[in-house]
Amino acid sequence: MTVEEAGDDHTKDGTVDLQGNPVRRSIRGRWKACSFLVVYEAFERMAYYGISSNLVIYMTTKLHQGTVKSANNVTNWVGTVFLTPILGAYVVDAHLGRYRTFVISSTIYFLGMLVLTLSVSIPGIKPPECSMANAEDCEQTSILQLAVFFGALYTLAIGTGGTKANISTIGADQFDETDPKEKIQKMSFFNWWMFSIFFGTLFANTVLVYVQDNVGWGWGYGIPTLGLAISIFVFLLGTPFYRHKLPTGSPFMKMTRVIVASFRKANAPMARSLTQFHELPSMEYERKGTFPIQSTKSLRFLDRASLKTGITDQWNLCTITEVEETKQMLNMLPAMFATFVPSATVAQVSTLFVKQGTTLNARIAGNFSIPPASLTAFVTVSILVSIVLYDRVFVKVTRKFTGNPRGITLLQRMGVGMIFHILLMTVACFTERYRLKVAADHGLVHQKGVKLPLSIFVLLPQFMLMGIADAFLEVAKLEFFYDQAPECMKSLGASYSLTSLGIGNFLSSFLLSTVSKITKKRGKGWILNNLNESRLDYYYLFFALLNFVNFLFFLVAVKFYVYRAEVTRPVDVKEEEANVMGVEENE
Repeated sequence: MTVEEAGDDHTKDGTVDLQGNPVRRSIRGRWKACSFLVVYEAFERMAYYGISSNLVIYMTTKLHQGTVKSANNVTNWVGTVFLTPILGAYVVDAHLGRYRTFVISSTIYFLGMLVLTLSVSIPGIKPPECSMANAEDCEQTSILQLAVFFGALYTLAIGTGGTKANISTIGADQFDETDPKEKIQKMSFFNWWMFSIFFGTLFANTVLVYVQDNVGWGWGYGIPTLGLAISIFVFLLGTPFYRHKLPTGSPFMKMTRVIVASFRKANAPMARSLTQFHELPSMEYERKGTFPIQSTKSLRFLDRASLKTGITDQWNLCTITEVEETKQMLNMLPAMFATFVPSATVAQVSTLFVKQGTTLNARIAGNFSIPPASLTAFVTVSILVSIVLYDRVFVKVTRKFTGNPRGITLLQRMGVGMIFHILLMTVACFTERYRLKVAADHGLVHQKGVKLPLSIFVLLPQFMLMGIADAFLEVAKLEFFYDQAPECMKSLGASYSLTSLGIGNFLSSFLLSTVSKITKKRGKGWILNNLNESRLDYYYLFFALLNFVNFLFFLVAVKFYVYRAEVTRPVDVKEEEANVMGVEENE
């Protein structure tokens, strides 16, 4: 029997309205509230990818930057975009809460987008035009123009710090895990969340990219800026229907206190009785809508933080629950480390993959040519199809054998995604080798700005495989870090997923610069401004091998991982899961 059927319509997970009052599940939350968030995310993704998808082309053709410099500027900016959520998570948990942080950050986000649009539209601020085949022969962009453009980009990045770590957790907060039906609904939330946002991405990768290449960058950036304004308006419309969780203090400070207290009592004799460890009464947790966590055997050294020694200040004595929360966040670090290399692989899509497309024949019919950055739309389509097939076919088949409501575990799903990363970089290597052969056969190796007699769709397999890989790895990663984070650290957990993308992009910049410098010193460089003279096939093979080694590390890292214990009633949840599976099997 659910809580609602028993007559109590209030949520039991500590969610409140903006005034701090308890909320009724029939009025707030669930998919009614999430509908506003889904619409927001579609428009916001359109805005973000409207900028990022074609950014390497803008830097090459308008800012007149070479291959390595333009690619690194893109990945450095994207890396910043995905690292600022760490700061956002701190503000959320320690001070303002998710809703208020989101509103302030989205305002900063919009201002950055607005200035960026002006920087590509207003004469004197936008860079000088150039029709030279070699970007190095063009008039250099002034310091003022670069300052305005990159200043707007990084203002935008700061704004995303408070939105990216928040929006998915706000959505997940609309489902009360103490209610079995809502718990089941939440299991599909992240799949459909990713499915919905990629509609906005698809629009950006097709329509907006075409507008930027054929109409103008002012319109190409102005439309996503308008889209962001619409998304913020839609989010605010849903305010009466949202459930909110109160800020519970900085997770960083809490984790630091646990670590410091453990080291301070490093030489204290370890107790065996639970009565010798500090914990609050269960009523204290119930009052806050949370749950105490029992002690586990992992990272036993940290247990000393809750050991009673007569000193009771917060830097010497923590609760068992605080220790276990810290353990859980630290236990997820190896899994996060294993996602850095795949995240660096993802960075190749909007940089080198797109640059490859600029050398190929993009004409489809008549005078119509597909913009190289529009190939990223096939990543989006591949993700959309893969997520539907995964949720509606793969899960139903596999859970008959595994008994797991998700079909396979989240870490297993991540592992499958990593295998696809190895495969796609191998395919990209052989595709690039064929492209170079075509260039050599037609005597175009040393020609700049000349299209090869080879269709741009030869790159399609590597883009499609990236979409399949993302459907496994990226969706599972988002859900894993949110699901496994303690209740009071959900924003920090969500930021783990984004942090892996951020560090992955910086890792991509480091690898690209390092490999370029080393190979140039030893003779023929692998990554040159003229891709026909480059050896991207070697670089892609290097990435395939790097992903293989990383996969082995992942297998070792997750072998010892223990999933977070449930804090709700497991019997009721299992019964509800069985009922749901039975209904779906009869459909």
